[in-house]
Amino acid sequence: MPRKPTLASKETDKPIPPTQPMSSAEIEELFATFQSANPEPRGELHAVNPYTLLVAVTLSAQTTDAGVNKATRPLFETVDTPAKMLELGEDRLREAIKTIGLYRNKAKNVIALSEILVREHGGEVPRDRAALEALPGVGRKTANVVLNIAFGAPTIAVDTHVFRVSNRLGLAPGRTPIEVELGLEKAVPEAYLLHAHHWLILHGRYVCKARRPECERCIVADLCRSPEKRLPMM
Repeated sequence: MPRKPTLASKETDKPIPPTQPMSSAEIEELFATFQSANPEPRGELHAVNPYTLLVAVTLSAQTTDAGVNKATRPLFETVDTPAKMLELGEDRLREAIKTIGLYRNKAKNVIALSEILVREHGGEVPRDRAALEALPGVGRKTANVVLNIAFGAPTIAVDTHVFRVSNRLGLAPGRTPIEVELGLEKAVPEAYLLHAHHWLILHGRYVCKARRPECERCIVADLCRSPEKRLPMM
């Protein structure tokens, strides 16, 4: 039997009660429902090419997508390549993104990764996970987002929303993001892998929230057996 860990949400530090793991048939129905409601989900970070996507995701750590977009929309109108970013320079980049949390360190990372892209990759964003993760400020989650959105790879980026929803639903229980990611890769039917993390992110961000899940408008409430479920059991 799969482990049923008691987890802690990053948003609340409140233990998340374990949920009975979903069956293969339930998982199929879950993603079929998500697909029916939103056939072509999209990431919410503004980007105009793979490079600006990489920069946006790097800037989004511990910051909302809306907050990143507010700073990057005007920036990306003129700065959309590593070479242009280096021409802009770290000081002006800091000024452009100063509304974003941890902007000083993030500006340093963006300049450093831009230098590496120009020097080692001909100014292009690599399609290789190892090469992406070797860039300053780029971890596994960022690499997965770039590989998925920019290059159409069926990767699953596990942020706090995906982590919470996967455990809350019993979809892919795990104590760490990598456990959840590997669990999702095994559990999600191949037909849904490309968009799986988008559906889960959006569901966690707007419906299956950390502090008060809005079960009353959840399209997969009939599949949910979470102890946190707020609808009466039928």
